[in-house]
Amino acid sequence: MKLATRVSQVSPSLTLAIDAKAKAMKAAGVDICSFSAGEPDFNTPEHIKEAAKQALDQGKTRYGPAAGEPGLRAAIARKLQQDNDLCYEAEHVMVTNGGKHSLYNLMMALIEPGDEVIIPTPFWVSYPEMVKLAGGVPVMVPTDASSSYKVTPERLRQAINAKTRLFVLNSPSNPTGMVYTPAEVRAIAEVIVEKEIWVVSDEIYEKILYDGATHLSIGAVSAAVFERTIISSGFAKAYAMTGWRIGYLAGPVDLVKAATKIQGHTTSNVCTFAQFGAIAALESPQDCIETMRQAFAQRRQVMLDGLNSIPGLTCLKPDGAFYLFPDISKTGLTSLEFCDALLESQQVAVIPGIAFGADDHIRLSYATDLATIEKGLERLSTFVQSRL
Repeated sequence: MKLATRVSQVSPSLTLAIDAKAKAMKAAGVDICSFSAGEPDFNTPEHIKEAAKQALDQGKTRYGPAAGEPGLRAAIARKLQQDNDLCYEAEHVMVTNGGKHSLYNLMMALIEPGDEVIIPTPFWVSYPEMVKLAGGVPVMVPTDASSSYKVTPERLRQAINAKTRLFVLNSPSNPTGMVYTPAEVRAIAEVIVEKEIWVVSDEIYEKILYDGATHLSIGAVSAAVFERTIISSGFAKAYAMTGWRIGYLAGPVDLVKAATKIQGHTTSNVCTFAQFGAIAALESPQDCIETMRQAFAQRRQVMLDGLNSIPGLTCLKPDGAFYLFPDISKTGLTSLEFCDALLESQQVAVIPGIAFGADDHIRLSYATDLATIEKGLERLSTFVQSRL
């Protein structure tokens, strides 16, 4: 069968593939320490589940508006006003089937064939693939440990040309966990305005911060950059709602209408009763986020100390999210070789850095219990020492 050319241009998701392999091995009875999944290990808070149950009992089971339930769009707009200092109204917001889908809708609505989209490396695996599916050209701007894996205004400015349409900003970052400081965000905003390009700010991890780190949404820097800002986010990480598949896109009304048109012909509306759970997530006390954040903070320190005690590995301390991104270059292995051998010999699942554009790194998620982290670190240490 001859398939569309676009399929061959897109790489499969290594994160999903490795997580699936680890789960299959675990189901077969293998004792797996998995640090691969990008999702909290906590259950969705009870009050959120209860709101969805009540919506089911009330018959909220029919098709809804393609842009989302009006009550949820309004709640998201209020959240963006109150938490992020972004003056959005409900009409500036659409609800999507997860944060990933919000980004896909954006790319399809904004990117023309040949348009360039600037993506700092390391990057979340799906950014460049979505750009390719929209007919655009992903332009990778490398970063490294010396800049804490953050793009500088100078590097961004150098990468922009007449074909540049969009810059992708992800803070806190997947895979590095790094957070752009307010000063760094302001400097990036100046370049966006100066060069008259769009910026999409992926803020899915904004609530998971450590050591006093501050999240500044780039659209809040000035009225000029607000007009060029698009927000992508969702409920998966902060509220442990990964399986609910509820995200959102916020930006200019014309863009939201265009993305809604696309969604109307692809997935239609997001699961109706699940959206009422999302309303409860936003409108109820936020204690559940802090409970998870404190647990992540403890796990982060345990895993960071453990990684940096292993000869041959080095790892920067992240400011947010729930990932560590150690450098494995001293082992002499590619990231795929490292991860395959680690899984087969020590039954530890991690993600190869090549998936994020950094083949001399691996990504570990500490969204798992401390016992698994400690056991996995022992196995990882044994593996690395055998390779040096």
